[in-house]
Amino acid sequence: MTNIRPFLWFNDQIEEAVEFYTSVFDDSVVLSTTRYPDSSPGPLGGMISATFRIGNQEFVGFNGGPNFKFSPAISFFIDCETQEEIDYLWERMSEGGTEQQCGWLDDKFGLTWQIVPSVLGQYLSDPDPEKAARVAQAMMQMVKFDIAGLKAAYDG
Repeated sequence: MTNIRPFLWFNDQIEEAVEFYTSVFDDSVVLSTTRYPDSSPGPLGGMISATFRIGNQEFVGFNGGPNFKFSPAISFFIDCETQEEIDYLWERMSEGGTEQQCGWLDDKFGLTWQIVPSVLGQYLSDPDPEKAARVAQAMMQMVKFDIAGLKAAYDG
């Protein structure tokens, strides 16, 4: 089967980004790195690329210069079981970044993440349209998701 890995183009922060992401997620590891050689225009010994894994997902990161920027059109969805997990990831991932509505944030590198409670999909797809509507209305008022608030809306 074909292995699909997101390729992340950074200006010149790949080393900082890899250190950050692998410090946030317990189940992460740096798999390989490439450093600038003597003859390159980059800083001698500086990291030019890295392959790292968060959970079961591998990523490739690259210092490509200022030609491209991240966009919210591509985001990484983190399915969270508990409020503690949401709170931890929200605090860490939003450091130096920008918080958005409905569990979205841009981290300090400009990469967009969605930090979402697992139960949200169940609530929004409930066969009772009134329950689903209450949850949708509550969700639209939130920046960081609050599971207790979503449950209260669901329960009426």
